[in-house]
Amino acid sequence: MPASTPVPPSGLKPARLARSERVLLLVDFINLLDFPGGEHLAPAAVEAARATAALKQRLAGQGVLTIFANDNYGVWQSDFHSLVATCLGMQGPAGEIARLLYPQADDLTILKPRHSAFYASPLELLLREMQARELVICGLATDMCVQLTAGDAFLREYEVWVPSDCTASESEEAKAASLAYMAEVLKCDTAESTAAPRQVARKARA
Repeated sequence: MPASTPVPPSGLKPARLARSERVLLLVDFINLLDFPGGEHLAPAAVEAARATAALKQRLAGQGVLTIFANDNYGVWQSDFHSLVATCLGMQGPAGEIARLLYPQADDLTILKPRHSAFYASPLELLLREMQARELVICGLATDMCVQLTAGDAFLREYEVWVPSDCTASESEEAKAASLAYMAEVLKCDTAESTAAPRQVARKARA
């Protein structure tokens, strides 16, 4: 039997996450797009990924951390980085999106079993440790996983910015209706990604 590694006198102390009051949350961008309706979503998804890549670079320059929240496809043994590698090897929209938004060394990743990135995932714990106050939510699809994640963020009293050009739906009508709901009901900022980032400020809740 191999000798066990001795525990340091100070004990095991996990590294703490860096503080980031604003966090960029990328929902389901790394995606095979092989589901029914994926062919309708794909062109808009590529455009959203392009806008998101530019926004991500700009926010990174301001010290904003990024979290990728991706479906686990019902299999908890699934590996996000294996999915990234698979998408990178693909032609077409799935590969293009993966190349645009290839995760960097300091990006965080989580798996989610359902639509909202908060449901049954460690997202809330990570955000608390990062002392986050505002989420910038981008991803797929606007009227499903993005909206449900924004709803859960609203319930937890985060300020939420959903850049309208950084999300995509299977139809422009569905996207427009979802953005209107998030703006009106969930009090999200839905200005495009090229807008100047607003200051984090607590709004009165109705």
